[in-house]
Amino acid sequence: MGDTNGALIELIGLEKTYRVGTEIVRALRGVTVSIHENEYVAIMGPSGSGKSTLMNIVGCLDIPTGGTFNLRGKDVSKLSQSRLARIRGRQIGFVFQSFELLPRTTALKNVQLPLLYAQVSHQRKRALAALERVSLSDRAKHRPNQLSGGQKQRVAIARALAQEPDIILADEPTGNLDSETGEEIMTIFDSLHADGQTIIIVTHEESIAARCRRVIRLKDGLIESDERRGDSLPQAEVSRAVSLAAS
Repeated sequence: MGDTNGALIELIGLEKTYRVGTEIVRALRGVTVSIHENEYVAIMGPSGSGKSTLMNIVGCLDIPTGGTFNLRGKDVSKLSQSRLARIRGRQIGFVFQSFELLPRTTALKNVQLPLLYAQVSHQRKRALAALERVSLSDRAKHRPNQLSGGQKQRVAIARALAQEPDIILADEPTGNLDSETGEEIMTIFDSLHADGQTIIIVTHEESIAARCRRVIRLKDGLIESDERRGDSLPQAEVSRAVSLAAS
């Protein structure tokens, strides 16, 4: 069932057009790119470059106007909303800048929520394991208003991990955090990548992009550059990432 180049994500001539009043906006103008398993990718670009549109399509939140989007070799670019929702629930984990946690619900239940929708088994066990993975099992019964910003984002990462997704998509994951806390969150992403997770981060911060192994820059709906920085973190960085994430 794999595609010809073995890519996890394959975008071919991807286009997205919006109508805003009488104006036609071409958000994506023929993007072609492949992302393989265990890649650690930053997507960058100025406002209006198309990066958010691209993330929405890769996250199966939207469909392209033209072109093809293959996910694990299957063309998902023309699927119904219900089928896209099933893919989101089982294959894609989201981490947002604003955390998107239910305020009156415990950390554990926030992490369990997508598992409930996806009707997977062992929901509590998987949610607890995900909280443990981000060193937050001792806050399982805390509500968001009892957590710091960094802890909220760790709950959001745990929620994404609990789905055991093919891809984690993170949209400006450190945007609401101070620099020290942002460093802690990126250390968790470094550790997840070292464990084999495919991660795509939309960011405008060069310091965040510098942590990734590949940086794709968009401009005016097209790929301006695609820079690879090696297939894996140096071993010293991996050891440091795992050590810090566990502390």
